[in-house]
Amino acid sequence: MIPLRDTVKSRSFPIVNTTIIILNILIFFGESSLTDMELSELFYRFGLIPSWFLYTVEMGGYVEAVIPMITSIFLHGGWLHIISNMLFLWVFGDNVEDKVGHFRYIFFYLTVGVVANIAQIMASPGSAVPIIGASGAVAGVLGAYYISFPRAKVLALIPIFFFFTLMEVRASLFIVFWFVLQVFNGVFSLTAVGNSVAWWAHIGGFLGGFILIRFFQKQQKLIYLE
Repeated sequence: MIPLRDTVKSRSFPIVNTTIIILNILIFFGESSLTDMELSELFYRFGLIPSWFLYTVEMGGYVEAVIPMITSIFLHGGWLHIISNMLFLWVFGDNVEDKVGHFRYIFFYLTVGVVANIAQIMASPGSAVPIIGASGAVAGVLGAYYISFPRAKVLALIPIFFFFTLMEVRASLFIVFWFVLQVFNGVFSLTAVGNSVAWWAHIGGFLGGFILIRFFQKQQKLIYLE
C-alpha cells in the first residue's frame, strides 16, 4: 500500500518536516553526481557499520561512533529508497511535528533514527555492510502517529492483482499492516543470506516512536476555575 495523504490537517506549516525532506533530496542529488567508487566511499565513511561501531565504542571512540548514527539517516541507496521514505514522511510527519512542536520534532526525529540504528546493530552486530537511509526514523514517525491519531484515515493506493485502486483506510490499520510486514521480514532476515534491507531498524524505530512520543509531545495547559 502506498499512502498519498491523510485526513488530519496541520495547524501550522511543518517547517522542520519539510526541511528534512528537502535536505534528504538535496543530499541524494549530490550522491547522484558521484562515481560508484566515490559513492561507496561515502557510504562506508558516513553510513553506520555495525561491526565498526561496536569496535569503536570498545576502543573508547564514542564521538567517532556517534557521528555515523546521525549522518546515515540522511543517505539513500536509490530512487525508490528515497521516494518511499520521503513520501511516508510527507504524509505522516507534518502531524507528528504538530503534536510535539517544531523544535522538539528535530530531536524526536533524530532520536528515533538513532534508536532504529541501535536495533539493527543488535540484530546484526558482526555486519560490515553500511546501514543507510531514513527508514528507521520514518518508522519512528509512524509509531508516534499511530499513538497520536488513532482515528485518522489515509488515502492509499492499493494493488489488486495487476491493477491499483484508491481507498481510504484507517491510518491505524494501515500502520499495523505495515508493521506486521516489517516484523515478518525482520524475523526472516535473521536466517537469510545477503539481506540488503535493515528490517530491524524499521521495527526498532517504530517501537521507539511508539514509546517516546509520550515524552516529546507538548504538555496541555490546564485552566483552573475558581
